[in-house]
Amino acid sequence: MGGPPDGSPSGGAALRVRGLVKRYGPRTAVDGMDLDVTAGGVTALLGPNGAGKTTTVECCLGLRRPDGGSVRVLGREVAGAVPDADHRSAVGAMLQDGGLPTSARPLRLLRHLARLHAAPRDVDALAERLGVPAFAGTSVRRLSGGQRQRLALAAALVGRPRLLFLDEPTAGLDPAARLVVWELVREAVGEGAGVLLTTHDLDEAERLADHVVIVDGGRAIAAGAPGELVAGASASVRFTASPGLDLAPLRQALSEEVAVAEPSPGSYVVSGAVDPQVVAGVTSWCAQRGVMPQALSVGRPSLEEVFLDLTGRRLR
Repeated sequence: MGGPPDGSPSGGAALRVRGLVKRYGPRTAVDGMDLDVTAGGVTALLGPNGAGKTTTVECCLGLRRPDGGSVRVLGREVAGAVPDADHRSAVGAMLQDGGLPTSARPLRLLRHLARLHAAPRDVDALAERLGVPAFAGTSVRRLSGGQRQRLALAAALVGRPRLLFLDEPTAGLDPAARLVVWELVREAVGEGAGVLLTTHDLDEAERLADHVVIVDGGRAIAAGAPGELVAGASASVRFTASPGLDLAPLRQALSEEVAVAEPSPGSYVVSGAVDPQVVAGVTSWCAQRGVMPQALSVGRPSLEEVFLDLTGRRLR
């Protein structure tokens, strides 16, 4: 993905990662990662715990030095570079540890951060939307997890960054606050910001991201638009019935191009080259055994099911 040197025009490369490697002693946390974030777009980085997501983000932010590969942020190589004030102010980050000064008061902190930028957001309006005034007089160290989340997001957004790193932005938030966060992210994207989002919420990824990268073992194992990843997966027949049914006769009756499984007790999945004959074979097998299939459905899997199929693990 190309783009102009500063990565600012819509469709340009706000973040470009190629062959990123990071090792901790004998363990390789990131193993040849490729990743792109476009200006005016959201890339969701999905993976189970320990997949290398946080290390990747830290390398992109210059918090850790890569052992190999290239990371370009807004057109500039990160490794060995000393970013100037304009470049630093063009990047916003919301990390899990917050990185906020623990003795600061929320509104004072946001106003201080706003003064460091040429065209900041309206601090009071941003704070109001995230409910910050309700805890404005409390020091950061005494805030609840959800309050810190909202303050950290406000701090990341206040300078109108052109590249935004969001690590689990809605973790611990109630549904109403979650919707506000989504609105703010969409507004930032609408202004041309590129966003790298890490999340354990597949619904969040599907709603916000135009590009998804699934990582496992420090590598990107699948990438594409959410709809593309789902459309490229095998169709399936799903139904529920009594647990522990003997599936061997069903496997013998169906094509070798389909797989039959009981991923959880009483939940059955027939996946692969599903066609009308496969559906008829499933219902015939059930009828012969006096089994009444419940909630029988035919369709593409969800993004979460694609993730589970690729990694063998649930996201959470």
